[in-house]
Amino acid sequence: MRLRAAALAASLLSLGLMSQAVAFERTWTIPAETGVIGIEPAQLDPAWWVARQPEPDRVVLDTEAIAAQNAKLMQLDRSMHDLDALPAALDRPRVAAWIEGLSKRPTRTLYDERGGALAAADLDAIVENANVGAIPATQPTRFGLVVRRADLRSFPTRTRVFSSNDDHDIDRFQESGLFPGDPVAIVHESRDGQWWFVVNTRYAAWIEKRFVAEGRRDEVLGYGRRTPFRIVTGARATTVYTPEEPGVSEVQLDMGVRVPVIADWPIAKAVNGQHGYTSHVIELPVRNDDGTLRFAPALLPRREPTADAPLALTPRNLIQQGFKFLGERYGWGHSYNARDCSGFVSEIYRSMGVQLPRNTSDQGVSPALNRIAFNEKDDRARRMAVVRELQVGDLVYIPGHVMMVIGTVDGEPYVIHDTTGLSFASPDGKTIRAKTNGVTVSPLTPLLFNGKQTFVDRITNIQRIRP
Repeated sequence: MRLRAAALAASLLSLGLMSQAVAFERTWTIPAETGVIGIEPAQLDPAWWVARQPEPDRVVLDTEAIAAQNAKLMQLDRSMHDLDALPAALDRPRVAAWIEGLSKRPTRTLYDERGGALAAADLDAIVENANVGAIPATQPTRFGLVVRRADLRSFPTRTRVFSSNDDHDIDRFQESGLFPGDPVAIVHESRDGQWWFVVNTRYAAWIEKRFVAEGRRDEVLGYGRRTPFRIVTGARATTVYTPEEPGVSEVQLDMGVRVPVIADWPIAKAVNGQHGYTSHVIELPVRNDDGTLRFAPALLPRREPTADAPLALTPRNLIQQGFKFLGERYGWGHSYNARDCSGFVSEIYRSMGVQLPRNTSDQGVSPALNRIAFNEKDDRARRMAVVRELQVGDLVYIPGHVMMVIGTVDGEPYVIHDTTGLSFASPDGKTIRAKTNGVTVSPLTPLLFNGKQTFVDRITNIQRIRP
């Protein structure tokens, strides 16, 4: 083993992949059972990581501290949108800034799902469908609730586009996703009348109108505050099928989604043709044929993973919540009915009541969180000193990516993250690319950002959701 480690270190140094300090930080192996550096099959079980915690049930932030942090986020972070603070009317400059800040005509070549370059005329039509010229000088502020999980798009189109003709994973028009019960301000309509530009607490983008029901300001903004409620604690939960009320039939509710419970529903009264004693009777938003909002009862089976309050923010829950997504395919901008790296960590923390900005670029620099920043002047020694002190739940940012710490092995931090793949060095010094393309467990320090730098060398920020 020592000879193999020495050979690996010499190979890495000769290829210029790592400095001598990096090469001798740890002896790494690539188990045949996983093909991923430093990962044995046992480490794919959350219980393995929980057992390594000295205080797995220690409360990191209590309910009061979480509420204070969420308030601070809304107050200080410019990426967040306070819907309660929106005025009764919106003027054209404000709406145009939202839309033009996102829906900028791409200048590079984009490719369609067949691998062909997107024609200029087709792109022109997509851009024109944003209908920016039709924004009125002033308009009443309108509100709505999302009724089904839905995509948020850069432009009002379902056309998927890619940066190359052989990559169909990252749709460059895909921005994010919204979930049932998410409130939005409706600020503009596409030329074809099929899309709305909406502003959510964490994002502003285009959504298909069929996924939003328009309602009064008070009922929209009050929906998420109603009590009692259930919060989804699994990767997802689903309401029961019902032909009587299609709007609430088999509705997917992702981790952290909160829905109000109808506590006084008569036990003998059927819910959409079914007795409700084996389920929670909840109330969901439904879109009427004319686009307006109404609410309808639905059954959320008791077998589905939900709770009557956010989970406690503890090391055990952070680890277990992250592992509930293990192996799920990577979904850029919440595509593929999945999530990307920043969506992944957001939904883990949302199940504990903690709000985070949507994208890595905003999460990593948020002034509302407990941040450690790095720049090109920070040497390896300073970076490693901080890395060695990482704790469960800490978020580690490199350009375009975020990882959540789940523990340490022999002083080495391990992370869980939603990623297209991992790069690391093999014993012969060659760079291996494991296309994990999903939620993945890995050590942090041996990961390569490119042929010459490690992830540690590229850390831009660490955010600690703790005192």
